Amino acid sequence: MHDIRFIRDFPDAFDEALKRRGLAPLAEEISSIDAKRRALQTDLQSMQSRRNEASKQIGMLKSKGEDASSMIAEVADIKAKAPEMEAQEAQLAEALNNHLMGLPNILDASVPQGDDEDDNELVRTVGDKPSYDFTPQDHVSLGEGLGQMDFAKAAKLSGARFVVLKGQMARLERALAALMLDTHTQEFGYAEMLPPAIVNSATMTGTGQLPKFADDLYRVEEDKWLIPTAEVPLTNLLADSITDAADLPVRMTAYTPCFRAEAGSAGRDTRGMIRQHQFSKVEMVSVVAAEESANELERMTNCAEAILQKLGLHYRVMKLCSGDTGFSAQQTYDIEVWLPGQDEGRGQYREISSCSNCGPFQARRMKARMRREAGGDTEFLHTLNGSGLAIGRTMIAVLENGQQEDGTILLPEALHGYMGTDKLVPFNS
Repeated sequence: MHDIRFIRDFPDAFDEALKRRGLAPLAEEISSIDAKRRALQTDLQSMQSRRNEASKQIGMLKSKGEDASSMIAEVADIKAKAPEMEAQEAQLAEALNNHLMGLPNILDASVPQGDDEDDNELVRTVGDKPSYDFTPQDHVSLGEGLGQMDFAKAAKLSGARFVVLKGQMARLERALAALMLDTHTQEFGYAEMLPPAIVNSATMTGTGQLPKFADDLYRVEEDKWLIPTAEVPLTNLLADSITDAADLPVRMTAYTPCFRAEAGSAGRDTRGMIRQHQFSKVEMVSVVAAEESANELERMTNCAEAILQKLGLHYRVMKLCSGDTGFSAQQTYDIEVWLPGQDEGRGQYREISSCSNCGPFQARRMKARMRREAGGDTEFLHTLNGSGLAIGRTMIAVLENGQQEDGTILLPEALHGYMGTDKLVPFNS
């Protein structure tokens, strides 16, 4: 959410920020609505003061036996006009709120200008691509070959974009989550949380999913939604509160199911586990003071990278351009893992983590503030979130990078203890 004072004071800068997002100028329209609303508020306050004053004068006149009819008429006129003016003020307030809640975050100056993912900026590549003496298969062929990944039965249960995992594959999901949680809690100081997977509309609004992206979400009932990411409940734990500076930073991690309708992805990634309606993810959330958020984004990205390094997976880090940066983010790094079985064995990079600095954007929506000293003024916190990592896509990477010509999968050493074995073999073999 945007600060109306910034829009009033710096309209040109605000319009330039919208232009970077591909949006038309709106500062003049928003400021006009705001000015009309504030003028009505001033008039209503003046009328209320006059009504109170006139009511006292009526009492005084009546106590003296004097004529108060003109004063009574004035009070009646004020009472008659007030409801319509209050309704107008409420309409203007709603229009202003719709503007402020529906506009994306202002991008950081370092975000490269561009239209889409083709304009993202390469930051670094880490590790080496694996080489094979055979044409690599994708995870669908590998998982079905193991007899441990069943899309057909999942479709009978739930429809497209679901999967049933069996045996070692089901255990691999659990092992990956444990590795990620252990790393983030024991090495990087994140507090493990277990939040609800169903939240209300206010919680979805606080992190920016509502009102704009309702079609991408699953609604359980009128005011209940399935979470698309643990970022939503974790960040909202600080909503409507004031945090002491001494208690910052707040760092949390959680392993949860996530649910996305994928309304805008018809025809995209229909094969396999790349894009599903239900998937699991280990999420990281940081809440910090304003001056710490830039460094915290780098730290969070490094935490996500550490998982890929433990798994020995080749990946690259991309800085997203203006046209590819999400609604609530002011800056985002995507980590893309190498999947050798994609594109008919030619290989492809695919996003496995997205780490974003949202600045005060979410905190302003959810009224999450901090105070630097007792009795001092409050200010909005800065919030950050990142995947650490998406479990399904990590599983895909482990399968495709560890595949052997005989159909078995060699597991990264970091998973041996969690899995009780060093490889995946065909079911019941």
